[in-house]
Amino acid sequence: MRRHGICGLPGNRRRRPIPQVPTATDLVDRDFHRDAPNKLWVTDITEHPTREGKVCCSVVLDVYSRRVVGWLIDSTQTATLVTNALGMAIQNRAQEPGGLIHSDHGVQGGFTRRAHESGLVPSMGSIGDCFDNAVIESFWGRMQVEMLIRQRWKTRIELANAIFDYLEIFRNRQRRHSALGMRTPIEYELLYPTRQPA
Repeated sequence: MRRHGICGLPGNRRRRPIPQVPTATDLVDRDFHRDAPNKLWVTDITEHPTREGKVCCSVVLDVYSRRVVGWLIDSTQTATLVTNALGMAIQNRAQEPGGLIHSDHGVQGGFTRRAHESGLVPSMGSIGDCFDNAVIESFWGRMQVEMLIRQRWKTRIELANAIFDYLEIFRNRQRRHSALGMRTPIEYELLYPTRQPA
């Protein structure tokens, strides 16, 4: 082509994705066992389609009791979605300084700043490894099976209402967990003060 003076048409040059740089180290190292509430929270985002468009949901989960302590729903995945879900968790719980908030890497730039301001210590697993945040990935898997894929959702409002019912009513108050001795998250947390030594 060069010899004959022929050149290709310029195409759209795609920008190569820049690998995400970790903003926090992995302080959990796949050890998700905690012996008290508010020692370790995990967070992540998922999205699910409706006929109107997708619904994004961010959840903050206390690994001690598997209780959803903060959540938020929106139509886009933004840092604000995760940061506001964390804000809800902070308002709902008496978080002690030094508690961990563990996440994966995503749209979470302001997230680490919000965690530091609240006395939380941010922790992030390695990039592209679901096992580094296994508790929340398991949570999303159960939510898919128990609620999301059971029907086609017409509107965002319909799905948002269903997510509210699932998180606040079913998941925290009715669903029994084998990891909690077949108790609900709220029942399990109510047992905590009685386990403390006198």
